Formats: sequence, C-alpha cells, structure tokens
Amino acid sequence: MRRAVVLGSGSALPDRIVTNEELSQRVETSDAWIRERTGISERRVAAEGELTSDLAARAARAALKDADLTPEDIDLVIVATATPDLTFPSTAAFVQAKLGIKKGAAFDVAAVCTGFVYALSTANAFLSTGQHNRALVIGAETFSRIVDWEDRGTCVLFGDGAGAFVLEAQDTEERGLLGSVLRCDGSMTSLLYVDGGPSATGTTGHLRMEGNKVFKEAVGRIASAMVEASEAAGVGLSEIDWFVPHQANQRIIAGVVKKLELDPAHVVSTIARHGNTSAASIPLAYDEARRDGRIRDGDLVMIEGMGGGLTWGAALFRA
Repeated sequence: MRRAVVLGSGSALPDRIVTNEELSQRVETSDAWIRERTGISERRVAAEGELTSDLAARAARAALKDADLTPEDIDLVIVATATPDLTFPSTAAFVQAKLGIKKGAAFDVAAVCTGFVYALSTANAFLSTGQHNRALVIGAETFSRIVDWEDRGTCVLFGDGAGAFVLEAQDTEERGLLGSVLRCDGSMTSLLYVDGGPSATGTTGHLRMEGNKVFKEAVGRIASAMVEASEAAGVGLSEIDWFVPHQANQRIIAGVVKKLELDPAHVVSTIARHGNTSAASIPLAYDEARRDGRIRDGDLVMIEGMGGGLTWGAALFRA
C-alpha cells in the first residue's frame, strides 16, 4: 500500500517574545486572567519585514535536514496558512523559490487552524496515487498582522511561527498516514472570521471571534473526528502513543482528553510558550516532541484541528 511517510520535521519561531505582562500594558487584561482561560504565558511575534514565507522556508530547511534530503528531492510544496504574504501568488510559490526547488507543484491550503490536517491529507492523496514522490507540508502563520491589538478577547490568543513535515511516498503497511477525516460547516462562518478581504472590502481586515461559541463547538467536533479517523485506520484510541492537538486553548485540549479518556501524560502541549499559531501549531508541537525524544519512530500519532469555516479534522499516522 502506497502511503505518505513522515521522514523529517522542522520548525521556526520569531525571535521576539511577547509575554502576558507586556500585553497587560496594552489592553485590559492580566497574566492570571490569560493563563486561567487559555493556558498561554507568552507568544512569538514576527519582526517587521519577517514574512510568513520566511518562517515557512526556515521550518522547511530544518525538516529537510532532519530527513537528510535536499530541496532537489522535493516535487510538491503545500503551505497551510491564513496569513499569506500576498493575495497571490501562493505563499508556497515563494517558499519554493526561496528553497530553490525547480520542479513539481506548489500551492496553499486555506483551512485556518485545521489547515495542517487538510494539507497533510491532501499531500497523502497526491503521493499515494504516484503523482508526486516527496512533499514538503508546511503550516506557517503571522497572525500578529491580522490580530486587533485592542481586542483582548483575541490578541492574547495568537502567535506567529511555522512547522514543516517532509513526506515520502512508500509502499508500506507499517508507517505513514493511516486515516484522516476532514470536515467543514460553512453555516458557522460568523463564529470565527476576518472582517476584510479583496472581494468584500478591499482591505486585510482583523480577526473576529465569538470565543464562547467556538469553545462550545470544539470539544465534541474534534473528538468525533478523532474517533472517525481511528476507525478509518482500524486502530483503537487506546493504541495511540501520542496526541498532538492544535494548540488553541488548554481547556479545549483537556476537554478532548477527558471525553475520549486519553492519557494526559501522552499529550503534547506547547500552547503556554507559543500561543495559538493556527496552521503552524501542530507541526511546531510535533517537532518539539520529536527533538526532545518523546515521539519516536514507530509511534502512533493522532493530530487534530478546528478553525474558521468552521473547519475541523483529524489524522492518524505512524511516525
């Protein structure tokens, strides 16, 4: 069976750290208020002139090094992002150019916080059919550019960063992507969106969110997708070695863990130091757990996300 196998991972974070204390100087909030409601202590913010494609390319180079490959080995680049460099061309095109890749396809996937799950599943479809051989799948965001820094309900949540996987098509029944589930309910767009765009307003706009309503939708939808993904793979949830969730809110992560009776000791959480980096959060967290030795070759890993659209989904793979 031809599957997309993860050969390597990499990540990139901006240098600047913005603490809760610093935010409390800008909006009416406090470190205790943010920690209690989100689990976030700090987040990274891109420097002036530091683009989404810059972070994406850095993460991609790290992933290629981890996989012991070069850009010449890649024939597919997919970038999951809600904060592209420009309206067009795609951020993936810029990344392809920065890496010096001259062959294959490059395009973006727009599913916000579920973007990396969508991108991984899309890459698997291309690789499993033989259309492409090796892919870079990248989640990269500069949400600091679309956050309203006067809205304490959103500005405390988000951060910037990028994470990347190198995937290779292999004939195997042991490793690779085993199952995935992608979902969207477009009737709920008003819960989480950006109030600007080329066609609607001719502006970039700012992120808007009905946080309480999103929270109420999150746990049930995420848990359901995880169950479906595990069933599609023929694997029980109890067999999963590591749960690497989208880092949206520590309370949401805890809610999913409790609902599915997962082992909290096998949950990877980076939200305290990264905040919500949208499409970048899953590969950022995965890469950290790989580098510190928690996730090892052969481990079963479940990822999930939920974002604007509303989109949500989950995927199960063997590292």
